[in-house]
Amino acid sequence: MSSHDILVLIIISLLLVLLPAPGLYKMFQKAGIPAWKAFVPYLNTWEILKAANLKKHWFFWQFIPVGGWFITLWFFIEFVKLFGKFKLYQHALTAFVPFLYFPYIGFNRKDRYIGLESVKKHRKSAAREWIDAAVFAIVAATLIRTFVFEAYTIPTGSMEKTLLINDFLFVSKLSYGPRLPNTPLAVPFVHHTVPGLNSQSYTEAVKIPYTRWFATPVKRNDVVVFNFPAGDTLTQELDSKDPYYDILRREEQQNYIQLRGQIKDEKQLREISHSRARDNVWNSYTIKTRPVDKRENYIKRCVGIAGDIIEIKEDVVYINGIVQPPPPHSQLHYIVTLNSPSVDPDIMKEEYNLDEEKGDYDPTGKPNEYRMALTAVAKDKMLKNGFAKNILLDHSYNGNGGDVYPYDTVHKWTRDNFGPVQIPKKGETIALNAGNISIYERVIRVYENNKIEIRDGGIFINDKEAAQYTFKMNYYWMMGDNRQDSQDSRYWGFVPEDHIVGEAWLIWMSWDKGIRWKRMFKTIH
Repeated sequence: MSSHDILVLIIISLLLVLLPAPGLYKMFQKAGIPAWKAFVPYLNTWEILKAANLKKHWFFWQFIPVGGWFITLWFFIEFVKLFGKFKLYQHALTAFVPFLYFPYIGFNRKDRYIGLESVKKHRKSAAREWIDAAVFAIVAATLIRTFVFEAYTIPTGSMEKTLLINDFLFVSKLSYGPRLPNTPLAVPFVHHTVPGLNSQSYTEAVKIPYTRWFATPVKRNDVVVFNFPAGDTLTQELDSKDPYYDILRREEQQNYIQLRGQIKDEKQLREISHSRARDNVWNSYTIKTRPVDKRENYIKRCVGIAGDIIEIKEDVVYINGIVQPPPPHSQLHYIVTLNSPSVDPDIMKEEYNLDEEKGDYDPTGKPNEYRMALTAVAKDKMLKNGFAKNILLDHSYNGNGGDVYPYDTVHKWTRDNFGPVQIPKKGETIALNAGNISIYERVIRVYENNKIEIRDGGIFINDKEAAQYTFKMNYYWMMGDNRQDSQDSRYWGFVPEDHIVGEAWLIWMSWDKGIRWKRMFKTIH
C-alpha cells in the first residue's frame, strides 16, 4: 500500500468522525456531554462509547484500516438509540447520512435524550436482528466496493501473459482516489444488469456529477481498470459484445460502397451513407445508453498519460519520441524456425509458457517452422539456448486488425503503425484543424459535453467558430499487453479520467481446470 493510499484512508476516517460534528454538538448538549468534544476527532466517539456503555476496547478497533469505519458507524447507531431511534430507517439514515440526520435530531425540540435504562428496556424481534445484520453487511460491502477495492475477473486474453483468463483480481480504488458513483441508486453487488432477470440494475433518478476524492493521476505503465469509453450507446440485443458504434460503422461502409456509383459528390455520399446507416441500425435493434459508472469494465495497461505524444511503429511504442520497452510478459506473434523437427508440449509449456491447447503455437507447414505467440523472455531464451534458429515478427498475422481510430479518410493508420497523436491534458489548449478534428471530435462532443459542428470549412463549438480548444479533463492511452490481439485505444481512442475505476493490484485466485497455485497472491506489475 502506497503512502497516498494510507493518506486517503486517514482522511476518510477523519471525515467520518468530523462531518457529523455539528449535529453531535447539539446531541451532546441534550445528553449532558460537554458539547465542544463533538468537534475533536475520536474524542467524540470516546464520549459516545461511554454514553452507550460499550466495552472500552471497541474504541481502539476504530483505527483498523477500513474495518474501523464500520465500528465508528456502529457507535453512531448505538448513540441514536439513546434518543429513542430504534427503527430500521432511522439506523439506515445514521449509517448513510449522519452529517444530515444528526443535526435533525440535535436541533429539533421533540427529540430528547432518553438515557441508557430506557434503551435496555427495548427489545428487537428475531426478524429485526437478521435484518439489521443484513443491512450492516450490505453497507459494509458497499463502502468497501466503492471506496477501497473491488473484485474483478479477467474475461479475455488481451493482457496475456501478464494477466490470464480467469485470473481473479483485487482492484484498488484508493490508487487514483475513490470515485463517487454517478448512479447511487442501484442494486448492491451487481454492475449494470441484474443476473437472471436481464434487467437494468440502476436508476438514473438521482445523478451525481463526476467526483473523485483525493485524486491522483494514472501513471504510465499502470495496469488499469476503466469503464469502456465506447460503451455509452449499445444495442439491447448484442450489448458490448458488438458495440453500437462498430455496428453503425460497418453499416455505413456498406451503404457507401452501394451508393458511390450513384452519388458523385463525396460529401453528399458520406452524409447519405451515415443517415441511412443510422436509420437501418435503429430500426433493426433496440438502442440503449449507459452512464459512465455502469459501462463495461475493461482492463489494459496505461501506455500514454495526459500530454504525451504516442506513436506506434511496427508494434514498437514510442512516447515523446522515445522507444518504450514492452512489458516483460507481453507477447507478440512471430515466425519461428527451430533447430529441432519436433516439439514437446510439456517442455513448451514449462520452459516457454506456450500452451498448445490454447493455440499459442502451430506449424506453418514448412519444415521446422512455427507460428508462436512469444513473450520477450521466451524469445530471448529460445535464441540463447539454441532451441530456435531464427525468430521474425509475423507481419501477416491479422488478429484484431482492421480499421482503427479515428476511422477517417485523413489518417492511414493501422494497428501496428499508428500516430503520432497527442493525448489531451487538462488545461492544455490545442489548435483545431481539418487534420486533427476527427481525432478530438469525440472528446469535445461526448466526453466534455459540447455541441460541435463542421460546416462551411469551419469548426463550430457551441455555435461559435473555434480555432482552438482547451481540454477539461486528463485522458489516457490504454493498450493490452497482448498487443496484436487487443481491442484498445487504437480502436476507440482516449480514456477520460472520469472513466478510471482503479488500479489492478493483486491476483488473489487463478483458475484453469484447477487452481493455478503459482499465480495466487501475486502482485500485478
